[in-house]
Amino acid sequence: MWEFELGYLGLFLSAFLAATILPVASEVVLLGMLGLGYEPFLCLIIATTGNTLGAILNYFIGYVGNPNWLKKIGVTIVQIEQWKSRALRYGMWLAFFSWLPIVGDLIGVVLGFFRAPMLPTFTFFGIGKLLRYGGVILLYFIF
Repeated sequence: MWEFELGYLGLFLSAFLAATILPVASEVVLLGMLGLGYEPFLCLIIATTGNTLGAILNYFIGYVGNPNWLKKIGVTIVQIEQWKSRALRYGMWLAFFSWLPIVGDLIGVVLGFFRAPMLPTFTFFGIGKLLRYGGVILLYFIF
């Protein structure tokens, strides 16, 4: 696999791509690298950074969107405002869960779409992803 041949760069790229809609399993790459003897703390930092930057890319993809486009598919102004209110009210906590499969990618896009504050959003992207990769590494060494 190209990820292993590229070492830490491969881990970064797999983590970055895993945060997009592409079907990349960065946890598998991370576990493989740990099995090959790569430094766990460095793997944690690199995977977290790559995945967080991927989530930030999703945010900016949503950011260039226009909520008025939703009207074209039958969404009412009231619904748009309700979704926006929820996204802004719970934005930090939603960002924390951006590591979840499938919905995590959408969380980043939605937060960008409704212009959630960047600094707290990006911070909680990073915290959630750090805890996820930290958990994967911890489980690797326990089992």
